Amino acid sequence: MSSSVSFGYVRVSSRDQNEARQIEKMKELGIDERHIFVDKESGKDFDREQYRALMAMLRDGDTVYISSIDRLGRNYREMLEQWSAITKDKGADIVVLDMPLLDTRNNRDLTGTLISDIVLALLSYVAERERENIRTRQAEGIALAKARGAYKGRKPIEVDKAKFESVYGEVIRGERTNRYAMQKLGLKPNTYYRFVNEFKTRTGMWE
Repeated sequence: MSSSVSFGYVRVSSRDQNEARQIEKMKELGIDERHIFVDKESGKDFDREQYRALMAMLRDGDTVYISSIDRLGRNYREMLEQWSAITKDKGADIVVLDMPLLDTRNNRDLTGTLISDIVLALLSYVAERERENIRTRQAEGIALAKARGAYKGRKPIEVDKAKFESVYGEVIRGERTNRYAMQKLGLKPNTYYRFVNEFKTRTGMWE
């Protein structure tokens, strides 16, 4: 029987966040860099390249380390679903680094499992409620600003025209992928493809 493997999963919710601190912590725990999976995407869903790769490799007896419970999802339902997928469907353990109680390697008896499930459900609920409160406060702030005539909306995203055309030219020639171009330009997919469509309309270079 093959020995168990320790994996690290790192997720940052936008390109503005730095994953280096989470990765360094995983390395300090002795996790091989080849077994650290990093996603730099929003928590919109779990169709993430690195997360899917991790789940494909995960086997019974392995252990997944995450920095906090919200790395598993952006809402209560998703966190519980992914917790179950890892611990029950895959038969692997989870260690949540900022919450020692959420370590399925410990207390594998019925009482320990029950306590872990209760703590997980509570933390997931609190995390979701906090996100909902933040969205509510943001919406209220925008409404007040609009009422005062002070709300200007989001600042339009600016991209250096020459740089975009240079990078996208590599994509057109088949030298680079769209994913590479997005990372190089620091753009999210919806913004990147908006600029692509504008470029095609302006130049008439439709594929």
